[in-house]
Amino acid sequence: MASASLQFFAFILALFGVFGDIAATLLPNWKVNADVGSNIITAITQMQGLWMDCTWYSTGMFSCTLKYSILSLPIYIQAARTTMVLSCILSAFGICITTVGMKCTKLGGDTDSKSHACFAGGVCFIIAGICGLVPTSWHMREIISNFLDQTIPESSKHEPGGAVYTGFISAGLLLIAGVIFCTSCLKKQQGAWIYPPKQHNFPSTEQESNAGYNLKDYV
Repeated sequence: MASASLQFFAFILALFGVFGDIAATLLPNWKVNADVGSNIITAITQMQGLWMDCTWYSTGMFSCTLKYSILSLPIYIQAARTTMVLSCILSAFGICITTVGMKCTKLGGDTDSKSHACFAGGVCFIIAGICGLVPTSWHMREIISNFLDQTIPESSKHEPGGAVYTGFISAGLLLIAGVIFCTSCLKKQQGAWIYPPKQHNFPSTEQESNAGYNLKDYV
């Protein structure tokens, strides 16, 4: 019962991780640059994401431009696109597989099949968490290095946006969920190895022959 409750808790964490992973992939605020200038009325907030760049004006106007050219993008943005999409796909597969393998569901067949499915889903969550952690860390490193570079003007410097922090949190939730699913299955398998099923000892052929010999003595 405790293992089933732990798996359900890990499944909830994985759901939040999947939703956060998708949101971080689509949000345009991976990098944010606020240019107030001399007049607060004409303040501009520029945001750069993986798929589009958006500009928000203090007057309430909001405009976005899609990034159509892939080759013109920096390498870390191209890598972030690939790994974040892969993280979303793997985490979605993990949700489907763990739904079958969880103990609180009636899917997946016998106990061994559900245990294997649960372990495979946990591996998907771990890989998805790593795929989500790599681009956010790389993006954060590029933002910090450019911000500390004295040769770059202040108007071209950016700060980490909400999408980066959302990606960090989502990757952590997926990693925790994957570890919980994997360990819950490994404990059961280790218990089966440590305490193997008892073997029943059947009477040997020698005892049967002795019994037959004793019966012959009474004839």
